Amino acid sequence: MQWETVIGLEIHTQLATKSKIFSGAPTAFGADPNTQACAVDLGLPGVLPVLNREAVRLAVRFGKAIDAEIAEHSIFARKNYFYPDLPKGYQISQYELPVVGKGRVEILLGDGAAKEIGVTRAHLEEDAGKSLHEDFHGLTGIDLNRAGTPLLEIVSEPDMRSAAEAVAYAKKIHQIVRWIGISDGNMQEGSFRVDANVSVRPKGEERLATRTEIKNINSFRFLEKAIRFEIERQIDVIEGGGRVVQETRLYDPDKDETRPMRTKEEANDYRYFPDPDLLPLSIDDDFIEQATRDLPELPDEMRDRFVQSVGLSQYVASLLTASRGVAEFFENPELTGRCGPQLAANWITGELAGALNRSGLEIGESPVSAAQLGDLLSRIEDGTIHGNIAKQVFEAMWNGEGEADAIIAAKGLKQLTDVSEIEWIVDEILAANPTQVEQYRNGKEKVFGFFVGQVMKATKGKANPQQVNALLKERLKG
Repeated sequence: MQWETVIGLEIHTQLATKSKIFSGAPTAFGADPNTQACAVDLGLPGVLPVLNREAVRLAVRFGKAIDAEIAEHSIFARKNYFYPDLPKGYQISQYELPVVGKGRVEILLGDGAAKEIGVTRAHLEEDAGKSLHEDFHGLTGIDLNRAGTPLLEIVSEPDMRSAAEAVAYAKKIHQIVRWIGISDGNMQEGSFRVDANVSVRPKGEERLATRTEIKNINSFRFLEKAIRFEIERQIDVIEGGGRVVQETRLYDPDKDETRPMRTKEEANDYRYFPDPDLLPLSIDDDFIEQATRDLPELPDEMRDRFVQSVGLSQYVASLLTASRGVAEFFENPELTGRCGPQLAANWITGELAGALNRSGLEIGESPVSAAQLGDLLSRIEDGTIHGNIAKQVFEAMWNGEGEADAIIAAKGLKQLTDVSEIEWIVDEILAANPTQVEQYRNGKEKVFGFFVGQVMKATKGKANPQQVNALLKERLKG
């Protein structure tokens, strides 16, 4: 039997507020355990929650970025369950009336085709604390610093049909929340976590099958691996005569498998009811306008502009708009004012991206600034150096050896463009290698690369490659 996979994602992104969603306690990451949880976060008697206006503003920004409905009125509810890192015994969340309603995002598939994924809702809620196991033997430590941190839970429609589509969607949401400045999206610190709802059904079947939820996945690679494993597991269960049980599962990256965590609760198990301590949330047009007036050009719009106005390929434009920092680096006038956009794009997505990855740096931490890269690339365009030499200069700049012109002068890297001198070197090499000349003239064209290499070696890489190729072809005609 052929099977179809149905996937929906619930993404929890921590909002970039300085204080928690219902208290004034700080949200900074990395503090000593249990030093940033106040009486409100712990639900102690006599305290009352007060909604953080900034959290609402950031939620509205996200809603507008995905072309979603913003609720004029929404309410907060208590989601009741008992867990060691949930000190109040309930979580303040939104259920029936979320702040952000239906929206949509577009993802690009591997073949370049676009697919629209529906967003069901995005609601505000408080985060729970954190259970710690690594440093305890047979015990669990509880750190409540995270309790009360504002979350935006983004719930998709079950529109994804493969692990690759799910990863593309998660990456798109991650790109958006960072781009519009509502979250740092740091997956290692837990600022961006994904729950995957996965089910399989016979191909052509319309009815949704029983799903399982894979909880708290904190990397895109693990998300793909967890979904792939779960798909195969469910198919094996069904084809073996069993049935899939609705449950919450955890992904173990060491064993590359999912395993049961608990039976999946339904909404009625949580006994949702409106929080009696919080008034309904009202959002008017003025608040929406103030929250979104400084929204930047969104990544899809910028990508399309790079394709249509700058003439970049869809692939390169997508790489440049993967993060706002990279896009701003590319559009920096200190770069684009010194060289052509195509050359700048190729170097940002090639040499610069490679150096950043090897060093584990974000583009804002690059030792080579936009102006410095522009100076280097201008020397390619004016013929002072060619591309291969430019890579040597870039490496020296990256290592702090100075500006492009100073490095070129100090290392004697200026391109050799004297045609007569290159002609003399070409003639010398052809005369010294008659066997290879005869092979080339008899149709063994691969030998041409040998001659190019010999000329570049003789000129220490400084000869103009185009001139070398043209002169060799002319001389080898016989």
